[in-house]
Amino acid sequence: MKTIRWKRPDACADANACPEVAITSDTVYIRSSLLPDAVAHLTTDEWRDLLTAIRAGEFDL
Repeated sequence: MKTIRWKRPDACADANACPEVAITSDTVYIRSSLLPDAVAHLTTDEWRDLLTAIRAGEFDL
């Protein structure tokens, strides 16, 4: 994998269990800071669909 810059939410700046995201021109990478070697790869369309579903509450319990 090429070198990418991981970002995490400001609310997680000093925490250990945080989501991390890296965005390139054609791929969005997602991982947990607890398992940095387990990386999900999404297309930009899949990323947009995931964010839309989260904002719509589709994953709320």
